[in-house]
Amino acid sequence: MSQVAPNGRHPLSVVFLLHIALEVPVAVQGLLSPMSLPFIQLTNTTLVFIKMYSALVAGLCLAALLVFPLPEFLPGKRALGMALCFYHVTCSTILFNAPRFIPHSFGALAESYRATPEVVWGTLHGTIGLTLAIWWQLTVNMAAAVRKTAQQ
Repeated sequence: MSQVAPNGRHPLSVVFLLHIALEVPVAVQGLLSPMSLPFIQLTNTTLVFIKMYSALVAGLCLAALLVFPLPEFLPGKRALGMALCFYHVTCSTILFNAPRFIPHSFGALAESYRATPEVVWGTLHGTIGLTLAIWWQLTVNMAAAVRKTAQQ
């Protein structure tokens, strides 16, 4: 089993910061300048949805930053961890199955291996979702021990 720091924080808590690193660029650009996002066929409706999504993502980033230093056994941190896990694996699935909507390419070789911006972005989301699930499993015993101690 991996070591827990004396402050009650597991080393895999860094996944909350990885969530921020992946999402902040889209959140900031989506709030400040959604037209500059490299997406195809932006309409007024999609711009409103991008701004609303960006506000939601900015709020999740703020929440992730606030829970990062907290001990792993706190229910709020665990609830946010599961919510982010669901969010990232869902985004990953959506991006893997999406038609091309980012008009950029990593080159012919990358395209031949299906390494499109959408798939790479989906892979990053999937990696963070998997890491959050691993974090949950590695810290569930700590949460159970604290709950058991509190009940005595």
